[in-house]
Amino acid sequence: MRLADFDYPLPPDRIAQEPLPERDSSRLLIVPRSGGEFGETVFRELPARLRPGDLLVVNDTRVRPFRIAGKKESGGSAELTLTGRQGDGVWECLYRGRGPRPGLRLELAGGLWAELLGRSGGEVRVGPERGAPLWRARIEGEGLLETLEREGRPPLPPYIRRVAGADAELDRSRYQTVYAEEGEAAAAPTAGFHFSPRLLARLAAAGVGLARLRLDVSYGTFAPVRAERIEDHIMHPERFFIPEETARAVAATREAGGRVIAVGTTVVRALEHRAREAGAVRAGAGETALFIYPGFEFRVVDAMITNFHLPRSTLLMLVSAFAGRERILAAYRFALARGFRFLSYGDASIVE
Repeated sequence: MRLADFDYPLPPDRIAQEPLPERDSSRLLIVPRSGGEFGETVFRELPARLRPGDLLVVNDTRVRPFRIAGKKESGGSAELTLTGRQGDGVWECLYRGRGPRPGLRLELAGGLWAELLGRSGGEVRVGPERGAPLWRARIEGEGLLETLEREGRPPLPPYIRRVAGADAELDRSRYQTVYAEEGEAAAAPTAGFHFSPRLLARLAAAGVGLARLRLDVSYGTFAPVRAERIEDHIMHPERFFIPEETARAVAATREAGGRVIAVGTTVVRALEHRAREAGAVRAGAGETALFIYPGFEFRVVDAMITNFHLPRSTLLMLVSAFAGRERILAAYRFALARGFRFLSYGDASIVE
């Protein structure tokens, strides 16, 4: 398939720049996979869409404040966003500032130092047709993660364009799910943003199960697709862990005739990767570079909750694989016409 097959016009003013005051007050687009009219409701009404015996599977990874300010030895300012570990003391990162080059040293906030080693080969999408290279950097200093927790800022996506540091405390709480636990994610599993503690309690009372897995979302989720034939694209690998209780819950739900509902594309990739690797969703840790696009055969997921994704993105391709490209593009046209908010801080859809 061609990359252009997954394009659609997304006006910049439709990209949500701030979260809504209440998580579960976002809108929810209802997309029946089999056809028929699209519907809409408020996310807090999700229990009415689900059935007793359904299982929600969420990604409980924690987003770390991996964006940290620095200063070059020449005195110029710069900034690093750490996007993933690559070895002992070596991280992949996005560099913001003038004159990046191998050997460039930065004094980071909190007494850390960084040295750029060279480009990693990765790339981040920073505009409709524009990408920025990722770099490898050696980070020196004691207590990196503790320092980042004090001095860093949330690694907001490149399409959220605000003054640096604006609303940092808001983003620390809202660029995170309420059920986040451990992990080292450089980007959030944003479909989970819409769940509040009160909504989770209502779902449990309605007989809907909840299971967790962990996939450390990397900045590779924002990587541009450069291949004109999408089949030639190579995904950025990401680490995952599926607990034993989650594997058992998925198997029991399927055996009882309930639906396995993935909250976000990261959950879809982890479950479907494991089903191919092990023949079923089995517990364990691993790494996935699974690329899901139309023609993919789903073995586990029966429905998914997901936000609205960028044109020409692998996330849009995944959702198109689940419900059909034309069906999803029609849903996006409907959502744009109805004033839905798009991308990370935007509204949600349920594809069922």
